[in-house]
Amino acid sequence: MTLFDPVFAIAREFPFVALIVGFCALIWSADRFVNASAAAAKNLGVSRVIIGLTFVAVGTSAPEIMVAIQACLSEVGQDMSELAIGNAIGSNIANIGLVLGVTALVREMYFSETTRKREIPWLIGATLLAFVCLFNSQLGILDGVALLGGLAFLLYRLKRASGGALPDNLRSELEELPDMAMLKASMWFLAGLAVLLFSSHWLVEAATAVAERFHVSPHVIGLTIIAVGTSLPELSVTVTAALRGHADLAIGNVVGSNILNILAVLAIPALLAPQAIAHVVLWRDYGVMMALTALLVLFAYGIGSRKVITRFEGGVLVAAWIGYIWLVYQQDHV
Repeated sequence: MTLFDPVFAIAREFPFVALIVGFCALIWSADRFVNASAAAAKNLGVSRVIIGLTFVAVGTSAPEIMVAIQACLSEVGQDMSELAIGNAIGSNIANIGLVLGVTALVREMYFSETTRKREIPWLIGATLLAFVCLFNSQLGILDGVALLGGLAFLLYRLKRASGGALPDNLRSELEELPDMAMLKASMWFLAGLAVLLFSSHWLVEAATAVAERFHVSPHVIGLTIIAVGTSLPELSVTVTAALRGHADLAIGNVVGSNILNILAVLAIPALLAPQAIAHVVLWRDYGVMMALTALLVLFAYGIGSRKVITRFEGGVLVAAWIGYIWLVYQQDHV
């Protein structure tokens, strides 16, 4: 028994309230953690490009990464590590179907040249790499190494290609980071990390209880509730950016988030909890992720069409996401 077991028992007893509280704490602490990390790195003389490509880019996936780590280290074992896999795939599905779909319904979204020429190709590459890793129905250590290797290569290529200039979406996020003295940055770093660790564990406990009450697998909870919860910051940022006339940056944020979900978040269960993958994960979950990614590519490069996600296309994305959630529940509900 640990010091926090009575607290985590509350999460299991009131899982739905615990999920709301956990998501709020997770998102808040991730934001503080990223801001403090970047500020500390800046105070230590780290270049803006490195800060943008590491603390800002990778740090924005901190909620998914921390939930994946806690799920893989859970005492429940492989069942909860399936939540980490579901979170990685489900977040990508939610980012395209829900986040971009809802935002396009609010306002048409144009693709920037940077997104079309640089970020979309990397998303295609990451999606295909995930297919290679999952194709043999195993997610093992070599797959995790390959995914992290892809992330390292991507960051290296971005640094080489940047020539000292960051992609528009990363530069915008970097400019919004607050300046902090080293002591203040260190204190917020420790506080953010502590709340991140606690809230991610709290969410895993609550997700376990929800899975038991609805008689569904943790993988389904990762695909649905956890995926949507960790995608809420993207939804808020994307809608706000679109309303302010920066829809191109919003698309870049979502594309970047999806790349990191594959290369960073999916690598965690591969390294910490190697396991066999159910066929349904490949043909249904990954299949839907790949189909929605293909739709995004079609919208970006469609011959004879505007490089834009229209309101009608946004409606198609939202309908596809709703249909997928319904299919998952129908197939996995016991």
